[in-house]
This record gives sequence, structure tokens and C-alpha cells, in this order.
Amino acid sequence: MRTVGLSLGLALLCLLCARAENLGVAGLDKSKIAGKWHIIALASDSEGYLQKKDKLKMAMASVTVLGDSDLKVSFAIPTPEGCKKSEAIYKPTGIPGEYYSSERGNKTVQVLHTDGKTYAVILAFRVKDGKTYRMLRLYSRTREVRPKITALFKKFAREKGFTDKMITMLPSQEECSLDGA
Repeated sequence: MRTVGLSLGLALLCLLCARAENLGVAGLDKSKIAGKWHIIALASDSEGYLQKKDKLKMAMASVTVLGDSDLKVSFAIPTPEGCKKSEAIYKPTGIPGEYYSSERGNKTVQVLHTDGKTYAVILAFRVKDGKTYRMLRLYSRTREVRPKITALFKKFAREKGFTDKMITMLPSQEECSLDGA
């Protein structure tokens, strides 16, 4: 479950990061991605994720812009043991729209697609024991997104090499939020 939590963190950070040259999100106004988000879908190649994906529920994240460039990302992730909360600081890598955090594991995130208001598709990378794990996440300002956005997320997932077996739409939950336990 810890891997999933770390991966969710990466995903949110990816929301804030964008590979400008590929996806047209260069110059993304960080203030537009600041605030609360629901993490409503995931795709990952991590064995730990694949074993637990059917038990996962929607998580929450909050992004705060620190100064001119750093991002603080806070998470509330429901687990069988209760609501796990964490936060990490992400720093720009020097590549437009890409951020890195060494807290709780080395993570790099990129925003693949966003409208800057209602949704974002985030790709996160984490290196553990010499192996690179990837997680794609769909962030939404609301607990539900339009079918068009879900289809877009699945399209990006397949383009990044994730199979349908690796993609999960997360069920909503009320018991774990950023505001309360």
C-alpha cells in the first residue's frame, strides 16, 4: 500500500509537471493547478499495485505553490489501516513542466494533459531497487468526470504502454479526505 501512496503522490506532482515540447502545456500557470484534487483513476506497471488495484479507492491531493517554483503536494489515501496522510515538496528539474522529489523515494512527475481547471493526466516515475516503475493518474476537481475525460485518460494510458488490466477507475469514498481523518 505504501507503494501505491507514493505513486499517488507522484501522480499529483505529474499534474503540476508538463513536458511542454510534447503536450503543449509549457507555461502552465501553476496557480491553476493549485488546490484540491480527487485522484479518480490509475494505471501502473508495479506488481504491488496490480495485486491490490481492486481494493483501492479514490484518494485526494492538494497542491500548494511555494514561492516561484516549488510545489507542496499533500495526500489523503484510504487504506485498510485507515486514512494515510503525507506530503512532499517537488522541485523543478530544469525541464519545463517536470518536477522531482527525493522524499519517500525518488520521484519525477510530468503533466501530460490538463485543461488547468477541471482535470489533469499525470505521469509519475519512481526508481526502486534499480527498476523504474510508472504510474499514470487522472486528477479531477470533482468526484466524477465526463466520459470524454475518462476516454482521454485511457487513451493516454494505452499510448504509454499500459494494458487494460493495468488501468483502474477508483470508486468514490467519503471516509478519507484532506480536511478530516
